[in-house]
Amino acid sequence: MKKKLRYIDYYFITDPRLSRKGIASDVACALRAGCRIVQYREKEKSAKDMIDEASRIKGICGNKALFLINDRVDVALAVDADGVHLGQEDMDLKTARKLLGEKKVIGITVHTLEEALKAENDGADYVAVSPIYTTGTKTDAGKACGTGMIEKIRGGIKLPIVAIGGIGKKNAPDAIRAGADSVAAISAVLCSDDVEKEVGEFVASIKRSRTG
Repeated sequence: MKKKLRYIDYYFITDPRLSRKGIASDVACALRAGCRIVQYREKEKSAKDMIDEASRIKGICGNKALFLINDRVDVALAVDADGVHLGQEDMDLKTARKLLGEKKVIGITVHTLEEALKAENDGADYVAVSPIYTTGTKTDAGKACGTGMIEKIRGGIKLPIVAIGGIGKKNAPDAIRAGADSVAAISAVLCSDDVEKEVGEFVASIKRSRTG
């Protein structure tokens, strides 16, 4: 399962506030476009509703993409997701690892090299560096750190890096060239009328940036 992290490029995150056709449709479109990792993020629904919805999304992902749950270790356990993504204020990584086991994927949001080093030392499987640019999708994301932080973290850890925050097709190549393995662009994709097309263009752009 964790070996799949080597092959991720565009990192898809659901957002019901921005979705135009529903998150199930969004995920299906992303998968058709070549996306290989999906994070289910939901902040307002009950645990029961989250479990029901996450189960449906997991079914859509099947064996085509890693399926992670944002924040909620309990929901990840309930639906047997491939893992979780945790923020700095969520359950600590070591506790999450005890609950989930060694085979599950655990990603951590980091803002500094120190946080990235701690995540690697504690056993994270990847880190998401955030926010690279100013973003309106996540109001508590903090001050933009720029691609310079990606370069700094890339020089200090061996884990895969996902760049997130204010990412669009024009600046995604800069994040990849700075050392990110993947990018997450939420509003740039979900606010589009054609999610599949947008994701496909991100995937192609990331691949070109790696070889260019």
